[in-house]
Amino acid sequence: MSATRELFGGAITATLPTKLIDASDLRQVPDTQEVFLYPDSGVSIIVEVLQSVELTNPLDVARFHFDSLAHDNDAEKRVVEEANIIPNGTDHETPKPVVLSGIQSVRKFNKATLDEVHILLAVYRLDDHNIDLVMSMNIPTKTEDGNAVSETEQSASKDAFNTAAQSLRIVDFGLFA
Repeated sequence: MSATRELFGGAITATLPTKLIDASDLRQVPDTQEVFLYPDSGVSIIVEVLQSVELTNPLDVARFHFDSLAHDNDAEKRVVEEANIIPNGTDHETPKPVVLSGIQSVRKFNKATLDEVHILLAVYRLDDHNIDLVMSMNIPTKTEDGNAVSETEQSASKDAFNTAAQSLRIVDFGLFA
């Protein structure tokens, strides 16, 4: 089950699964992020306010943020599977996101085997505010410790991400002032 959830004090809304746990209830989260965790898996979803990168092609912008995330994750391998601009309903103020799907291979805790994480990314470019609003979902698909999600869970996670990406609405652009 999903419901509309307020992010950043209500400045942004998105439809997210109701079972998600707000990570700020468990640990400190930067003011520029909203982090949600699935209680029964290693899947997470993050919405982050970032300064715009200097690239102009929307697909290049999404790839840049994917590569930046790979760098932050110390990914040893990364592959972009696809990237597309998608519609986001009837809201004409919230920009259409570029959605990217890719795989990152990361070595957790100096283990011998690489874990495989499916990354879903949506980038909303706010040119007037010099902001890239980035939503990402991390789906562990192969792990040494057995915490990978099943194909059914992967599919449900992808559906949840697509719903969130298409439903995201910027309600108060003052957030970016």
